[in-house]
Amino acid sequence: MIGPPGAGKTMLAQRLPAILPPLSLEEAVETSRIYSVAGLLKPGQGLLTRRPFRAPHHTISDAGLIGGGTIPRPGEVSLAHHGVLFLDELPEFKRSTLEVLRQPLEDGLVTISRAASAITFPARFMLVTAMNPCFCGFYGDNQRACTCTPQRIQQYRSRISGPLLDRIDLQIQVAAVPFRDLAADSQGQDSQAMRVRVSQARQVQGRRFARVPRVFANAQMTVKMVQEHCALGPEARRLLEVAVERLGLSARAYTRILKIARTIADLEGASEIALPHVAEAIQYRTLDRQFSSPQGVKFARETAERYLV
Repeated sequence: MIGPPGAGKTMLAQRLPAILPPLSLEEAVETSRIYSVAGLLKPGQGLLTRRPFRAPHHTISDAGLIGGGTIPRPGEVSLAHHGVLFLDELPEFKRSTLEVLRQPLEDGLVTISRAASAITFPARFMLVTAMNPCFCGFYGDNQRACTCTPQRIQQYRSRISGPLLDRIDLQIQVAAVPFRDLAADSQGQDSQAMRVRVSQARQVQGRRFARVPRVFANAQMTVKMVQEHCALGPEARRLLEVAVERLGLSARAYTRILKIARTIADLEGASEIALPHVAEAIQYRTLDRQFSSPQGVKFARETAERYLV
């Protein structure tokens, strides 16, 4: 999530576990084993029943995040297994620390090598990050003017490498919440209602991958599975082709857009991926659009106006 101070990014991340489906028995056993190895299960405590939410400070070390030590112990990425790992103020983390996230984000595993042996911990987590759009925090804000030069903005964002950004499926820019919305009496959809929708979509995915071991959701699909379950019609295929060309998307981003579109279709109860699902998935690549050419930005805007109501 990218947005100025006051955009409620941290609060949104903290609410995320409340809309995720309950842990399955297999997920609960795996997560509880990790916490037992880390010494975080209380005496007599049974299986964990809630999805983990881990939010380490930006001063954390490489070993604290990924795991390590003389006697290797699981790090935050493994403690967030089947849950949420939230990194607030992402550019404030050491770049070397962030780069160790690339392996677990791809493989769902962390391997810690020592002279005599190597230990592998599971680390299949949902990564959620938050950052300001620039040093002063007000680039793109409608209420306050940004005081950063283009060079300063680029310097700030370059603290996060392109390969890491490429592995973040959804890149959303959020605005500061105005007072009238904070004080409004009207209520939006509550977490319980959202959780029902998410659980229904997960059930669809559970049936889809019933014969595939250790695959619980669309995010875990292999390239071969994406080809099987994310077929597009001619119009949707053409739209995605143009997006790849105009926005300069990588092969990894292309695959992730297909997974997102499949998930959007699941949330709507659609058996096939339609053109609006692909258009919406493309809109979630905020940083790809911002770093693309003016023609790419124009394409993204026109796509949203045409297909997203």
